Amino acid sequence: MRRIAIVPARANILGEYTDHRGGLSLPFATQHRLTLTASEREHGFTGNGDIVSLWKAAGGWPADLELESKIPIGAGMSSSAALCVALALCINGKRSHMETCLEAQRIEHEFLGTPCGLLDPIAITHSSEKHAIIIDFSDLSVTPFRIPEEWKFKIIDTGVRRHLKDTSYGLSNVAEDVWKKHVAEESKRVREAISCDPYQLGKSLNQSHFSLSCRIGVSTPEIDQLVEKVQTTKGVLGARLMGGGFGGMILAIVENNIEVPGTTIVPSESAILQEFV
Repeated sequence: MRRIAIVPARANILGEYTDHRGGLSLPFATQHRLTLTASEREHGFTGNGDIVSLWKAAGGWPADLELESKIPIGAGMSSSAALCVALALCINGKRSHMETCLEAQRIEHEFLGTPCGLLDPIAITHSSEKHAIIIDFSDLSVTPFRIPEEWKFKIIDTGVRRHLKDTSYGLSNVAEDVWKKHVAEESKRVREAISCDPYQLGKSLNQSHFSLSCRIGVSTPEIDQLVEKVQTTKGVLGARLMGGGFGGMILAIVENNIEVPGTTIVPSESAILQEFV
C-alpha cells in the first residue's frame, strides 16, 4: 500500500487568534503544497529522521517516507499544521474532514508541543479553488465564501522566522477583557468582509494588525515598521501580519492594476489523499 497526501498552506484574511475563543475566521488554502508519500514495508522505517520519529510517535505503520514541501517554515503559513494533516491522512486514510483536523491537532499538541487551535487544519482540509471559508468556532461550522475577483492578495516576507512553541503562543498574560475585545472586533471584521469592497477590506486588515500588535502583543517593533512600510506602499490597500505572529509573512490586499512587490497568493484546493494498493 502507498498513500500520498498533498496538503496546501493556509492564508488567513481576517480572524486571527479567534479559534480558541469561539470567534470567526476567514482563511483559504494557497497554491503552496507539501507532499508526504508513505509506502508500506514489512519491517522498519526509512526517511528523514525527524519525520520518521514523528510518524512513529503518531502511530504510523512501517513505511518508507518521503517529504517534499514548498511551504515556507516559520512564516505564518501553517507549515507545521500541513505536516500534521499529511501525517493524519497517510496514517489513518480517508476519514471525515473534521476527524482529520482533530487528529492533526492532537499530533501538533502532543508531539510538536504547540497548543494550536483548529483554524489551520480546518482551512487546509475544507477550502476550495476561488473560495475562502468562514469558520465559526462556537460550533465548528464551515461556510464557503467565493472570493470576489477584485480581491487580490500578496504576501511579503518579513525575513523573521519563529517557532510558536518557543514564543509566547497561547498568550496567557493577556487580560481577559482585552481578549474579549480582540475576538469580538476580529469576528465583526469577518462578518463585514463578506460585503466589503477591496478598499474597505484594506482598512479592516490595518485594524486587525493594530489589534494583534497593540492589544495581544504578537508583533514586534521591527515587524510593525515593516507592516507600516507595506501599508504605505503605492497600490497596497491594507496589510497585516499573518499567522501566529512574531515573524513570517505580511498579508496585503492590493489594487488590481498596480504592480506591488511580493508573491501573489491564489485561493486553491484543499488537502487530498491518494491511495494505491
